[in-house]
Parts: sequence; structure tokens; C-alpha cells
Amino acid sequence: MSIRCEKDWLSRADTGDLHGHMGVFQLGNEAGEVLFIGYAGGRSLFGLKGEIQSEFERLADASCYRFEINTAYLSRYQELLMVHVADYGVLPPHNDEPVPKLGRLSP
Repeated sequence: MSIRCEKDWLSRADTGDLHGHMGVFQLGNEAGEVLFIGYAGGRSLFGLKGEIQSEFERLADASCYRFEINTAYLSRYQELLMVHVADYGVLPPHNDEPVPKLGRLSP
């Protein structure tokens, strides 16, 4: 299993099949660049479906998404952020909030 999220990108219009699961997700643009990494936790209204739809409303430049259902969503969320920083040197453009205790990876 790779530490990177390597699932296929899904269209913004295909969120109808999502359910109220906990997990992590990435939003991207048409070029497949990650614009935002987020998670749906136990307090998320409607789980992944609600969080992804909410972020699509906020981010007009996001056109696709991918997700992983995961009960260890906070650890996986931080891991995806650390991988992005290791690959690009910065957080994704729309992850503007500082993440406490974000470690470093050398994947």
C-alpha cells in the first residue's frame, strides 16, 4: 500500500454516490493537481459526502475529487499533508490553516 493517495479522480458531478462515512479526501483541478486535502470526522454532518460538497461550494476552481474511507482519518489526513509538503515543499493552495504538530516524511 502506497503512502500517497493514488485513487482515480472522480468528477465533481459524481458526489451522489458518497455516503456518510468517515475518511479523507483530496480536491483537484482538471490537470490533476491537488488543491485541498480534508477529512470527514465523527462530527462532520453527512460524513464524506457533506464535507466534499461543502468544499466544492467554497472552491470554485476544484473540478474533481478522490477519497479514502478510513476510521483513522486524522492520522491519514496529516500523513497526506506531510506527503504533499515532502513532494512540493508547501501545503496545497487551499489548505491555509496551520496544522498543529505536522511532522516530516521522506517518502
